[in-house]
Amino acid sequence: MNKEEFKLLFDKHFEDVRRYVFYRSGDNDVATDIAQDTFLKIWEKQMQINHKTVKGLLIKIANDLFITRYHKESLAFKFFDTYEPDQSALTPEDQLNYEELKNAYEEALKSMPEKQRVVFLMNRIDELKYREIADQLGLSVKAIEKRMSQALEHLKKHLKEEISHLVLLFINHRFVRRIVKNWK
Repeated sequence: MNKEEFKLLFDKHFEDVRRYVFYRSGDNDVATDIAQDTFLKIWEKQMQINHKTVKGLLIKIANDLFITRYHKESLAFKFFDTYEPDQSALTPEDQLNYEELKNAYEEALKSMPEKQRVVFLMNRIDELKYREIADQLGLSVKAIEKRMSQALEHLKKHLKEEISHLVLLFINHRFVRRIVKNWK
């Protein structure tokens, strides 16, 4: 593999590999490091690349590197660190509700088995179809469907109270506003 072929490979697949590792780790820095190490391994070993299966190979190498690193250190999953709503559009109450939901969601993702979390985030964030996820992870579509179903059930179970509480708070808040508005 020459430099030009490597650069094309890197440019085409780096972000996909980085995102995959991010879904597993929840840490942008770790994801970037492991993605870079994945490509470094390809370059050092001068592997022969089949362009039809290269993405699966890259994911496999990144997965192995992540597992090695994961066993060496404990990683906290901070999915919401990458997303923050427009603060100027939120009332203090909205901000508090958002923080409560964010924390509950993070805890639900942390407690979700890793295999389910990876499939869930690849589908919801990358908007990959089950077939695409199955191809990247080297699994059957049925396995992906099962993991996704389990992930959704896990979230439903862990966020049920929090969402019910927020919906009731929202309804009560709207109801009180209407009453006050009608008194005027």
